Amino acid sequence: MDRRSVVKLGLAGLAMGAVRVPAAFAQAKLVLKATDVHPLGYPTVEAVERMGKKLAAATDARISIQMYPSMQLGGEKEMIEQAQVGALQIARISVGPMGPLVPELNVFNLPFVFRDATHAEKVMDGPIGDEMLKKLSDHPTAGLIGLCWMNGGTRNVYNSKHPIKTVEDLKGLKIRMMGNPVFVDTMNSLGGNGVAMGFDQLVNAMQTGVVDGAENNEPSYESGQHYRYAKYYSRTGHLIIPELLVFSKKSWEGLSKEDQALVMRFAKEAQQEQRTLWYEREKASIEILKKAGIEINEVADKKQFQAAVKPVWDKYGAQHAALIERIQGVK
Repeated sequence: MDRRSVVKLGLAGLAMGAVRVPAAFAQAKLVLKATDVHPLGYPTVEAVERMGKKLAAATDARISIQMYPSMQLGGEKEMIEQAQVGALQIARISVGPMGPLVPELNVFNLPFVFRDATHAEKVMDGPIGDEMLKKLSDHPTAGLIGLCWMNGGTRNVYNSKHPIKTVEDLKGLKIRMMGNPVFVDTMNSLGGNGVAMGFDQLVNAMQTGVVDGAENNEPSYESGQHYRYAKYYSRTGHLIIPELLVFSKKSWEGLSKEDQALVMRFAKEAQQEQRTLWYEREKASIEILKKAGIEINEVADKKQFQAAVKPVWDKYGAQHAALIERIQGVK
């Protein structure tokens, strides 16, 4: 039985316990279950653990966070499902898999929608970021509360065959993408073969040749040990995808207004702390990759990549033209 089957089998039992969450939340001690696909020490994991320490300090240990890192509770798909039924409370997830649930969020998934990381941060810290969190929280079926944004870095292509310097270099390569049609279409428009797959399946897929590589930021490429199977890392910079810290709506409704305010306050602080942690980890990961002999190359001309993804913009961006204009107008 594979990991996904085990997680799904356990989900029903966890959900049964979640039915009693509101009553449990009224008790003296409250342990919030949090999860992430990344390992201990990773910026998003560390930021949530620090958030838990603040909650414990502010409530005399009445509220705490128990972290389950390294995909212990499954990939992002399973994490979302468990949060929706209240089997866990906090999850760090990419905007990627949230796009199909909340259409407006798909705008953040468009290739080259942000000029650079600084531009993306300004959008997330401003009114647009607040509005998108509210849209998620108010969504009638998503079952999640948007707490804050986290930095997911700039995503670049890596593979086991050769460096990517032009669009032509992607031709024929099987590249893992997150499970969102926008990403698969993006890779296909660039000439590669986009393969939708969970992060938790990727190492095995590279080992067995199901895919030739993937695309992600340097810390994920390094900490996931993906560089051992794909030694060419090319800075295409095609995606800058924000990440979300979400809270189970089912569990949230069992919290007092005061506890909700505390969780939200420390989540906003975690957003800024994670950013500092992120850039420190990014530098450290690059050093590890260089020492491991990974071939890292800059893509000198990104204009051809930007031109190639126009069909993706036409297909997914047309209905959100006003929002895209606002994002591009952020200085």
